[in-house]
Amino acid sequence: MTLIAIDGPAGAGKTTLAAKFFAEFSVDKSVLVIHLDDLYDGWDNALSDALTSTLAEILQAHKTASVFTLSIFNWKTMSFDSTRNFQPSEIVIIEGVGAGQKIVRDAGATLFWLDIEPEIGLARVLQRDGFEIESQMRRWQITQDAHFAGDATRMHADHIITSQA
Repeated sequence: MTLIAIDGPAGAGKTTLAAKFFAEFSVDKSVLVIHLDDLYDGWDNALSDALTSTLAEILQAHKTASVFTLSIFNWKTMSFDSTRNFQPSEIVIIEGVGAGQKIVRDAGATLFWLDIEPEIGLARVLQRDGFEIESQMRRWQITQDAHFAGDATRMHADHIITSQA
């Protein structure tokens, strides 16, 4: 069973790369893509111990080929208001800021790190999600940078890809 983590700053193209991997690998294997945007507890508690615990649940389920259920965050209501069941898959791809943290690397994930200039990443996110979130995104950039520094995520990447504008 294969585990892939795709990490890097907001707007770097993690979701796009995950979709490309899914298209390529799902031709002859079962593939599950988990988007951390669905698992974050809002802006302020996204990269918390709760996320690490959720990742531990995912990793254990993948290791034992078990069905698992996760609470899904609704960004409109700013609450966890639904759940989703996930089936065991030969390949699990976890993408999002925090996907490549130590617990995931220690589980044997291949880590892809995507680099992007902060202002280009910000512009991409605002174009995609709306300019009304600019103040939250600027705070998020500080939060993600602190997370990456504390975890040394980029330093542990197996592959580094630089995103272009």
